[in-house]
Amino acid sequence: MRRFIEEMRERGLVDEIVEPVSTRFEAAQMAAKTDRILLFRDCGGKPAVMNLTAGRPALAAALGAEEKDLVKRLADASYSGRLNLMGTLEMHPVDLSEIPIMTFFPKDGGPYITAGIVFSRSGEVENASIHRMMVVGNDRVAARLVEGRHTDVMHREALAAGVRLPIAVVIGTHPAVTFASCTRVPEGKELAFAAELMGGELPVWECANGVLVPDAEIVLEGYIGTERAEEGPFVDITGTYDFERIQPVIEFTGMHTKPDPIYHSILPGGNEHKLLMGVPYEPRIYKAVAGVTSVRNVVLTTGGCGYLHAVVQIRKNTQGDGKNAIMAAFAAHTSLKHVVVVDEDINPFDMGDVEYAIATRVRGDRDLMVIAGVRGSSLDPCREGDGTNVKIGVDATMVLGEEEKFVRARWDA
Repeated sequence: MRRFIEEMRERGLVDEIVEPVSTRFEAAQMAAKTDRILLFRDCGGKPAVMNLTAGRPALAAALGAEEKDLVKRLADASYSGRLNLMGTLEMHPVDLSEIPIMTFFPKDGGPYITAGIVFSRSGEVENASIHRMMVVGNDRVAARLVEGRHTDVMHREALAAGVRLPIAVVIGTHPAVTFASCTRVPEGKELAFAAELMGGELPVWECANGVLVPDAEIVLEGYIGTERAEEGPFVDITGTYDFERIQPVIEFTGMHTKPDPIYHSILPGGNEHKLLMGVPYEPRIYKAVAGVTSVRNVVLTTGGCGYLHAVVQIRKNTQGDGKNAIMAAFAAHTSLKHVVVVDEDINPFDMGDVEYAIATRVRGDRDLMVIAGVRGSSLDPCREGDGTNVKIGVDATMVLGEEEKFVRARWDA
């Protein structure tokens, strides 16, 4: 992570904050005002970084791609990177008060670890995913384990076998590892995907409980057992509060840190949160749309919470391709709420250009698809009590054979 920060500093994308900053609200308020990387030298007395990949240029750089080519590169991933075992990590006693864990909003249930990657191991299978973790003690956190996701399944299987699930929480690693941990990949392939993104090989270390972890500023080793605690409220991707739940507790048994470690924190509902939630779905949508027409790019928009709105750029081959692309996008990412399909001459990253396409190429009686009573995102405040919602697709493409009506005046053509 330090090497990446220095690379971004050379590109002029880092602001270094030398004056003391409070972990209670102040750091979060500063991060909310910019997409630039903020490197705090004194955040609650410790170094910290926020907005590490809050902008697409930084995320693309972290993943070794040009911004315009990012989605296609991710869609072509083979998850074939190699892991290089370097040895074992030495641990010291856990004291979470040594880490500048932040409280972001007034109604938060407590201080939250938001950029901690939970590596969990069951037999030969290792999973990696990010879970929000609320501090409930000096060596304990309550972790939100979404029902049915891999960590939750592994935890339930461990309890059924009468054992605790061994885990390690990694904080402050290279953003390619963080991104890989946010991506739904073949079982146990998160680290291999990270290795592929980072050039083909990734060094890893083994914790005392058998869990493998990448290079990081902070590693917290522990277990998830039978203990549970109240977790929440917490601000989620839509910027609204998620409610309290009773969630599993992670008990930490060891802690490893680099000298003067830099703590990474993600602003809940901020642009880094949105990019890490949404960008991993863009290649899934890209591949699904490629099955029905010629796809050029896919963007999950910041204004759509990085998760609920997609812009799909295609080259139409038949008149129905726009609507086919809409249906493919909804099938690939079931949390999508609204999809806009545009032509090759519309920049999907420019919302003004997308709005122009809607304004000049859409007829409401012909180009809208309204689908009621379907599964939507559990994060959407508009959802019904049974989890269903209404999805809308907008075909903002030109009518084939009538392209001359839509040609925009240009000085170079």
